Amino acid sequence: MPDAPYILGLSAYYHDAAAALLRGGEIVAAAQEERFSRVKNDERFPRHAIEFCLRRAGIGPQQLAAVVFYDKPILKFARMLESWLAVAPAGWRPFVRVLPGWFAEKLDLRKTIRRELSDLPPVCPVWFTQHHDAHAASAFFPSPFPEAAILTVDGVGEWATTTLGVGRGTGIELLKEIRFPHSLGLLYSAFTAYCGFRINSGEYKLMGLAPYGEPRFADVIRRELLDLRPDGSFWLNLKYFHFLRGFTMTNERFHALFGGPPRTPESPIEPRHMDVARSIQVVTEEVMLRLARHAREVTGRRRLCLAGGVALNCVANGRILRERIFDDLWIQPAAGDAGGALGAALWAWHTHWQGPRHGGVAESGGADAMQGALLGPAFHDDDIGATLRAHGAIFERLADEELIPRTVELLAREKVVGWFQGRMEFGPRALGNRSILGDPRSPRMQSVMNLKVKFRESFRPFAPVVRRERVGDYFDLETDSPYMLLVAPVRAALRRPTDPGLRGLDRLKAARSTIPAVTHVDDSARIQTVTREQNPLLYALLAAWEAATGCGVLVNTSFNVRGEPVVCTPDDAYRCFVNTEMDYLVIGHFLLDRTRQPQQRPARRVALQPD
Repeated sequence: MPDAPYILGLSAYYHDAAAALLRGGEIVAAAQEERFSRVKNDERFPRHAIEFCLRRAGIGPQQLAAVVFYDKPILKFARMLESWLAVAPAGWRPFVRVLPGWFAEKLDLRKTIRRELSDLPPVCPVWFTQHHDAHAASAFFPSPFPEAAILTVDGVGEWATTTLGVGRGTGIELLKEIRFPHSLGLLYSAFTAYCGFRINSGEYKLMGLAPYGEPRFADVIRRELLDLRPDGSFWLNLKYFHFLRGFTMTNERFHALFGGPPRTPESPIEPRHMDVARSIQVVTEEVMLRLARHAREVTGRRRLCLAGGVALNCVANGRILRERIFDDLWIQPAAGDAGGALGAALWAWHTHWQGPRHGGVAESGGADAMQGALLGPAFHDDDIGATLRAHGAIFERLADEELIPRTVELLAREKVVGWFQGRMEFGPRALGNRSILGDPRSPRMQSVMNLKVKFRESFRPFAPVVRRERVGDYFDLETDSPYMLLVAPVRAALRRPTDPGLRGLDRLKAARSTIPAVTHVDDSARIQTVTREQNPLLYALLAAWEAATGCGVLVNTSFNVRGEPVVCTPDDAYRCFVNTEMDYLVIGHFLLDRTRQPQQRPARRVALQPD
C-alpha cells in the first residue's frame, strides 16, 4: 500500500452526485457531476466528476488505493422495503417505480462501480460508509478544531435523519440519532413543495421568502405536525404527510391546515405562502437551537461542526452562533449529499489508514482543510482564449496590472460583471471564482440581477462578500464566514428607516441600508468573508474596490441562471454571459463587453481539458 494513498469518495443516485479525491488524506479535487453534465442536481453516477478528479491528480483508476461510497445501499433498500410494508398497499406505486433503478445499479453497487471504473484493479477495495458517518466525517475532519460536537441533519440516509456525535483528533463517535420517517429535512422539504418550489433545490427560495411573512402558522406546526422535545428530538405527525404512500410530500389534511392547496409552480406568491415560509423557518430554527444546546450538554465541547442538507440553512446557523451556545462553529461548505463523497473518503483515510488530519488544526482554531472550497477545475488563459475565438467573441486581453482596476471601474459604473477565475468551488455556493459581482450601494442592483441576469424570483436576496478584517464594520458578525453559510444583521448604523406600512413583496422597494442590494427585508445578510490566503485575487479586488469607492463590500452571486448549474468551463461562462443582460465578463485575463458580442446564440459547445 502506498505511503500517500489515493482514495476516491463518491456520492450518487439521490441528488447532487459528486466525486472527491484524497492523496495521503489531503484533498486533491472535488466536484459535483452537475457542473460537467449541465443537469441541475444531477444524481447519476459521477463519471465526469471522477474523470476530472483523476486528471487533476495525473493518475488513472489503477493508482487508487480505495473507492468509498457515501452510504450503504442494502440498508437503504431495507428501510424502503420496511417503510412500504408498514403502509402497504398504499405505497406500492412509488415503491414499484424505484425498483428498476435499484435492481439495475444500486443493490449491487460494488459491481456498478467496477463497471464504471473499468481499469480499477481487482485488489482495490470498494467500501461503503453509512450516510451520516460520511456527513459527520465531512463536518469534523476538514474543520480547524482538534475536538468538537457534531450535528448532522438532513432528509434521510439509511435510517438516520439526524445524528449527534463528538469528534476527537482522528476519531468520531456518533452518540444519538433520530430515525426515519421523523426528519427535519423532510419537514422543510414538504413546505418547500407546498409553496411551489422544487425539492432539493428550492429550499433556498423558501428560506429567502420567509422574511416577507409573519409566523402566524408556527403554533399550528408545533401543535399539529411536530412533537418537539426539549432536547431537540421530535416526532412528525404522519397523518399530514404523503411521502410514505405516494409521489407527493403532503396530503389534503396538510393543505386544509394551511388554508388551501399547494401553490402551483410559477404562479403568483400570496401572503399566505409568505406566512407559511416564515412559520416553518421559525420552527426549524427552534429545532436546530434545541439540538445544538443538547449537543453542548451531552458532549461538553466548546465548538460545533455541522453537515447534512439542513446545515445549508444559513439563517438557522446564524441563530446558533448568536445564541452563543458554542464558542465557535464550522459548517461543511458542501453540506448536502455532494459533501458525502468527501466525507466517505475522509472516513476511509482516518478509519482504515488511521492517517493524520490536515489543515491548521489547533486548540485556538486555525485554517480548515477545505482550501477555500476551491477544489474544482481551472483553465489557462490559452484555453480560455481558444474558447472565445471559437465563438467569434470580441474581447480585450488585460495585463496583470490592468485586471483589477478595470473591473473596479466597471463595478463603480453599476455594471454587472461576470467573474471567472481560478478553480471552481465545491458545494452550492459561488465563492468568488464562478461569480457575478455588482455594486451593493445601488438600489436597483437586486432587481436588475434577479430579473435580467439570473431570470429568477424578484424576492431572492443577494450575498455580500467582504474582507475578513472589515466584516465587523458592516455586519453584526465577528467571526469567519468563508462559505456564505452564516446570516447576520447589517449594522444598525448603516440601516435606513423604511415605510412601516409596506407589506409582502412591496418591501423590496425600500432601500433598507447604505448597501441595499445585499440587505434583506429583515435587515440581514448572508455573508462571505475573504482572506488574502484563501483567495488572493478576490481579496485584492475588494481592497481596490474599497480604495476607489470607500465601500468594502461587493454583491456576490453564483454565475448561472435559474434552473442551471453554476458555470464550470469558459464555454459555459460565455454562453451564460451572452444570453443574459450581464454587462461585462472578466474571464482569466480577458474582458468582454456583451453589447459587442455576436447577436446569435453560440452554436457549438467547446470542450476543453481543465487543469
